[in-house]
Amino acid sequence: MADGADPVLRKGRGGGRAGRRARRGTEIIEQMPWRLIENIDRPIEPMPEEGVLAIHDAAMRILEEIGVAFLNEEALQLFREAGCSVEGEVVRMGREWVMEMLAHAPETFTITPRNPDHKLTIGGRTMLFGNVSSPPNYWDMSLNRKVPGTRQHCQDLLKLTQFFNCIHFAGGYPVEPVDIHPSVRHLDVLFDKVTIGDKVLHAYSLGKERVEDVMEMVRISGGWTEEEFEATPRMYTNINSTSPLKHDQPMIDGCLRLARRGQAVVVSPFTLAGAMAPVTMAGAVAQSLAEGLSAIALFQYVRPGTPCVFGTFTSNVDMKTGAPAFGTPEYMRATQMTGQMARFYKLPLRASGACAANVPDGQAMWETSNSLWSAVQSGTNMVYHAAGWLEGGLIASPEKFIMDCEILQQIQRYMEPEVFATGTDELALSTIAEVGQNGHFFGTQHTQDRYTTAFYQPFLSDWKNFEGWQAAGGVWTAERAYHLFRAIVDGFEAPELDIAIRDELQDFVARRKAEGGAPTDF
Repeated sequence: MADGADPVLRKGRGGGRAGRRARRGTEIIEQMPWRLIENIDRPIEPMPEEGVLAIHDAAMRILEEIGVAFLNEEALQLFREAGCSVEGEVVRMGREWVMEMLAHAPETFTITPRNPDHKLTIGGRTMLFGNVSSPPNYWDMSLNRKVPGTRQHCQDLLKLTQFFNCIHFAGGYPVEPVDIHPSVRHLDVLFDKVTIGDKVLHAYSLGKERVEDVMEMVRISGGWTEEEFEATPRMYTNINSTSPLKHDQPMIDGCLRLARRGQAVVVSPFTLAGAMAPVTMAGAVAQSLAEGLSAIALFQYVRPGTPCVFGTFTSNVDMKTGAPAFGTPEYMRATQMTGQMARFYKLPLRASGACAANVPDGQAMWETSNSLWSAVQSGTNMVYHAAGWLEGGLIASPEKFIMDCEILQQIQRYMEPEVFATGTDELALSTIAEVGQNGHFFGTQHTQDRYTTAFYQPFLSDWKNFEGWQAAGGVWTAERAYHLFRAIVDGFEAPELDIAIRDELQDFVARRKAEGGAPTDF
């Protein structure tokens, strides 16, 4: 590893170190425990039933009359086999066939990584958060400038991904390590992912070699046979359509490869209203649905029951500059509208924690908070980019990652039933009578029994008054987050991994590097 720390422990020797790791994590911060969040609120449904049906009809008409281009010959042949109309690269498909295919997709499914304690349920009321994925650049306060991502930056962000219990899955590279050649980048980063962490992870659908390599490394990391790997989802991929109305060759190829081996697929059209989609939210959502459903229908045709998630990434652009905007009122409504449509099609939903801000400042947090709460309101099941995203996805920041985790923990606390329980103890009538009209509740036994757990306790927010904050150094939030980032990374100890599995992973990486890795244009 680049930081000199061996992330791997022999089985049977980790008890003491695991205990020290837990104690060390507690010494850094007292975070909330790992758990899958159950969204107990009713989703917001901004559209009446006739609105849902109108958008459904519009999406189906796009598929029937306009069509979607698939730049993938295997996909075109499959559509022909299924009886769809194929003219050149454009596929038109009837709504009856589309709905028949979508009916095969499960409403809920599980993904089980090498650590079964980090097994995820996708769908239903479960809400999961993932790290920032795929920015090419990195920013932190020690640099105070945007720089290309490196393997060290990527490793540090992977450590945050593993450390925080409110992060449930590891998406794409938390920052692109551009100091590693693209032909072998996936090998090094996947080695880091499966040794630094043990949570559900993602494979890029960027060429058959990358997808096949990642599936094999995930299989090795779990010690599974081919049959065990394919018996249940162990990982997933996420693809974007090329809006408007197009799917490219490698992404469809990668999804087909995962689907045939029983792994999960997330299809997330990236539709920016006013640029890559109509300027109206209804038109943008309808186009997004057509793009995503066309691919999901294909995967169900190839392997009925393939676990699929519909991803919403519909936002707007700044009409003055053309730059993407996130966390806007339109973004929030588009997410809520797509949530309604995902429930109509009985598909799990993916959304994002996005912002357009360039540094971890106030704008970054209000835009991200809007994005995250719109995901809550929409009944979202997977929240991509929930921690660490800046500049519309072009920058990953550890300070922003930690600031976002404060919001994620607050969402988790908000969803805990004891917050609004109405039993005898919670109503506290006897304590109200005890205090009466002239006392206070600080010293009552009711308060004393509960004061350490009654309210959410932040690990980053500073609740001192101005004088107390100033006396403590007057440290602003992003700077506090930076120091916490350094403490977490410097004290990080990775989860256990059998030494024989580590050796097998290293041998696989070495062999694939000797074979040239994945082909590139340079």
